Amino acid sequence: MLALGKMNRLTIKKKVDFGYFLDGMEWGEILLPKRYAPDIAEIGMELDVFLYLDSEDQLIATTEKPNIMVGHIASLRVVAVNRVGAFLDWGLSKDLLVPYSEQQIPMQEGKRYLVYCMVDNSNRIIASSKLDKYVHKSEPAYQAKQAVDVIIAGRTDLGYKAIINQQHWGLIFKDQVFKTLYPGQSMRAYILQQRPDGKIDLSLTPPGVEKMKALEPEILSQLQQAGGFLPLHDKSSPEAIYQQFAASKKAFKQAIGSLYKANKISIEADGIRLI
Repeated sequence: MLALGKMNRLTIKKKVDFGYFLDGMEWGEILLPKRYAPDIAEIGMELDVFLYLDSEDQLIATTEKPNIMVGHIASLRVVAVNRVGAFLDWGLSKDLLVPYSEQQIPMQEGKRYLVYCMVDNSNRIIASSKLDKYVHKSEPAYQAKQAVDVIIAGRTDLGYKAIINQQHWGLIFKDQVFKTLYPGQSMRAYILQQRPDGKIDLSLTPPGVEKMKALEPEILSQLQQAGGFLPLHDKSSPEAIYQQFAASKKAFKQAIGSLYKANKISIEADGIRLI
């Protein structure tokens, strides 16, 4: 079934001077303008195309992939504001509209905002910065230690709110953060726990033994590159450890303890040394 605002695989049905018509099945023929068609395009070829409405509200296809699709969330820049709303650069020739009714706060030209993309009741593809209307509407079902993709949404008194797998809200507590985070930043994170009330706690590093075991070869590799010595030890600051290894102090202490017991390193007053 075809979907507006998403990628669809369609077959070239016929060629015209200004492009190609694709077989849109129940939607009829859909124009793929010549400038978006590959040089090797021919009748019968299947193409992955994005479907949207052009400036005249006509259904059109493009092989260009926008920076956001319907049902997804992304950080986009405002390129214009007028009486209709704000317009975002999403990588296509026609900008993406955020009506005033879908703006959490009034948007300003030149600034970036985290938005959700959707199809409205008029069949237009629009965006909304009112994320609470669209996020965490399905029942979360995550397992502890599960790796997930997150987008940082903003800072709170407790830490940083993040959107998990484009669907649910999560929280990274500030004592889990050892690097600069900013709204719109995408990264890998890990489920610490899913609470009975549906709230989800996140970590930026793999929890427990998995992180320690992954960290051991990295420590040995960096020791070799540094000539056998690194000025880090179990009394070093969490920030210094994270900057060097992107790991928590707890995971680092566990890893060097394991390497010490295996007689692969020595732990000295001012750092660790390769044996």
